[in-house]
Amino acid sequence: MNKQTALHVGNLEKHFRAGRRLIKALDKVNLDAQCGCITGLIGPDGAGKTTLMRLVAGLLRPDAGQIQVLGVDAVLDPLAIQSKIGYMPQRFGLYEDLTVAENLALYADLQGLPPAERPARYAELLHLTALERFTKRLAGHLSGGMKQKLGLACTLVRPPKLLLLDEPTVGVDPLSRQELWQIIKGLVAEEGMSVLLSTTYLNEAERCAQVVLLYQGQVLGQGTPQEFSQRFQGRVWYAEQPGVLRRRLQDGLIRREEVLDAVLEGEGVRALLADKASPPNLKGILWSPMEPRFEDAFVAILAQQRRPTHTSIERAPVTFKKETVIVASNVSRRFGDFWAVRHISFAVKKGEIFGLLGANGAGKSTTFRMLCGLLPPSEGQLAVNGVDLRKAPAKARARIGYMAQRFSLYGHLGVMDNLRFFARTYGLKGMRYKQRLDWALDEFDLRTAADAIADDQPLGYKQRLAMACALMHEPAILFLDEPTSGVDPLERRAFWSRINALAEEGVTIMVTTHFMQEAEYCDRLAIMAQGRILAIDTPAAIRARAATPDNPRPKMEDAFITLIQKMERAA
Repeated sequence: MNKQTALHVGNLEKHFRAGRRLIKALDKVNLDAQCGCITGLIGPDGAGKTTLMRLVAGLLRPDAGQIQVLGVDAVLDPLAIQSKIGYMPQRFGLYEDLTVAENLALYADLQGLPPAERPARYAELLHLTALERFTKRLAGHLSGGMKQKLGLACTLVRPPKLLLLDEPTVGVDPLSRQELWQIIKGLVAEEGMSVLLSTTYLNEAERCAQVVLLYQGQVLGQGTPQEFSQRFQGRVWYAEQPGVLRRRLQDGLIRREEVLDAVLEGEGVRALLADKASPPNLKGILWSPMEPRFEDAFVAILAQQRRPTHTSIERAPVTFKKETVIVASNVSRRFGDFWAVRHISFAVKKGEIFGLLGANGAGKSTTFRMLCGLLPPSEGQLAVNGVDLRKAPAKARARIGYMAQRFSLYGHLGVMDNLRFFARTYGLKGMRYKQRLDWALDEFDLRTAADAIADDQPLGYKQRLAMACALMHEPAILFLDEPTSGVDPLERRAFWSRINALAEEGVTIMVTTHFMQEAEYCDRLAIMAQGRILAIDTPAAIRARAATPDNPRPKMEDAFITLIQKMERAA
């Protein structure tokens, strides 16, 4: 380890036991993180990112190998490094019944910050995170983005030389992610801090000075994002087919052998081709070359280990009328004096994918709960499948599937037990009961761990299980509340392949998401802020609102941030 290296890991191994199974979390991992820069730790769910972070922080002991942090042997002297680093885990331990100021004071006590230094440090951190106006607010009453910023402030109470951030932006809206990244980059540029950061957002990898790609406990590569992406020059193409739905174009392309990956972008599809392949000569498709990015490299490298899956729900083709199946008219919801939702109106047609976007605390989940009949509106009218939710919520729920943010599974039960429970809850009996259980096991590839405890499974597996449970009774309408939060990109692709197939067969989809790339899969979007709807339109029309001479083809993330900032300036 030289003076320019903040972290050195050599031949690191770590195993865990899960019942009779021995899980190899890290297998001879080697990596170096340089001083004064951001090193990104990138990999699918279950790759070993969190285990590596905990080992570096001295919270776990390795089974073999070396860890040197800022010149100190972390294996021999873990307590010595804990005074030099800051560690913010995925679910940062804020005390929600304490105020912002009380949380800072508590962590100052834990980190041994001298009382004389506290006022100046608190003022600096509150200014850095823009929380000055919220010192008396309970942490539990903060939005998701504000909680993450408070968590970061608590980690920084005593300025560390090395900052470990385990997926700090997961489940956070684009504007809050932008603010967090500005803070992190400022710490590096102005204070010379070294940062090791894990993330499931592949566009965030582009912001790192170097990235380490982990898969099943092994390092598949390390270098700059540009070094990864340039290897795929000439293999990324943009496909457009006028008059054809983008998701149908994507579905057709991903099924071809020469196409390794296909995602929606702009008015067409971004396609990653197999090595030495040329764009397929298909009628009506216009092809143009694109510059590769880190995401292309990520998918191509992991495809050598695990080909991205493309799945379709096996049902007979359905012809259906585009009738209106969801109506919200002047709907509001109050909790005491707090208005979670204010006078919103919209309608959704059968077979439509309708997205609700918004900053944390915008009212998306409250809207979902009202539409599912789980929460009555304070004002206004709601109807689902022609059923008035005020009069017959139970009748409406019988035709609805709901997949919550945290997957609504019974974690202490087995995988098969969860499937049986939901099948019985939805009233399935006899042969139909057995058929749907078999369908779920096969369609979502759940047989290999059918007898395992649900909580012991990787996040991607839990997502598949939760979706299988939500679809057990073949609902006409499917509600998805941030269904891919924290799930790796390959699992997200497989998930949206299923959603597209369902929509083509007449299932109506309502979804909330913080992944702006996923917003492109929606036929229409409603962007919410502070309980109100700022815009309802197609993704193309919403993107067009953010177009400027300097940025004539903005991405959805640009449009989202523009709309939210415009609303904040007008307030």
